[in-house]
Amino acid sequence: MTGLKQDLLFAGIKNCVVALDPRDGTEVWRNKLKGSTFVSVLWDGEALFATSQGEVYRLDPSSGAVMWHNPLKGLGMGLVCLASTQGPVSSTPYETTAAQLQRQAAAATAATA
Repeated sequence: MTGLKQDLLFAGIKNCVVALDPRDGTEVWRNKLKGSTFVSVLWDGEALFATSQGEVYRLDPSSGAVMWHNPLKGLGMGLVCLASTQGPVSSTPYETTAAQLQRQAAAATAATA
């Protein structure tokens, strides 16, 4: 689904994005971004984005390499909040749960009939 060879946990801290192995916390990679302020990260199910000092980066989730960078010229160096229209490839957790409950109810009804 994601194309990643392993599960990763992404953390933004100071001026870095760090990828960790969620099973044991081992650092997989680290990328130092411009600035020395708060770093925000967004994983949208397909792409990894990071912000630092008013700028936006798209990072390769496997290696941390910068795929593109936008300095958002003229907007200052404040915190950047991200959102994405990219949704999960599969249903949302609620829809998945609802669909599972419907299938379970149908199976239970069929079993008692």
